[in-house]
Amino acid sequence: MINPKIVTFIQKHHLLTLATSWDNKPYCANCFFVLDEDIPCFIVATDEHTRHGKEALLNPYVAGTIALETIIIGKIQGIQFTGLFRLANGEEKIAYFKKFPFALAMNPTLWSIDIDYIKFTDNTLGFGKKLEFFASN
Repeated sequence: MINPKIVTFIQKHHLLTLATSWDNKPYCANCFFVLDEDIPCFIVATDEHTRHGKEALLNPYVAGTIALETIIIGKIQGIQFTGLFRLANGEEKIAYFKKFPFALAMNPTLWSIDIDYIKFTDNTLGFGKKLEFFASN
């Protein structure tokens, strides 16, 4: 189970940066997301013909970040994560469209990123405070 402090932070955001890599060349893109904390996974929409979509299909091990944009050191918060990219299932699609109903008109392909690791930096808990989540195998 993901630490509730991490979940609370994630749920305050709707955009993550997804990092992919192919042939030793990294790339990143921003994606709207939904967190399914039961699995746990991020659900994102992207076309398989985008660069990050193609790369995630070729190398499904992805990484990413969600960050609070601030210059106040005591308020810095953000996560770094790693996971496995796959097609979203029916329940995950329902969760995505519930949060982003406007996306239905675009008929996007939805993907899930099964989270295997999260590192949460939260300076509101003390300078450089880190909380981690490791998926059980």
